[in-house]
Amino acid sequence: MCVGLPAKIVSMKNGTAVVDATGARREISTELLDNVEPGDFVMVHAGIAIAKITTDDQEETKSLMDALEA
Repeated sequence: MCVGLPAKIVSMKNGTAVVDATGARREISTELLDNVEPGDFVMVHAGIAIAKITTDDQEETKSLMDALEA
């Protein structure tokens, strides 16, 4: 099973983005997605944005991850 984590795009440049994933910032590739911009939420797997997600999706994922940590 693969695990993707939600992250918010902070900035973008030349097919890469800096994202914030629960406070941790990292650079990822956005080459697989069209029409993403700062402020959007994406699902990240292995350093690549694999899907654009809604704010509701992000909140649900965060809730599930918090439950797993408890």
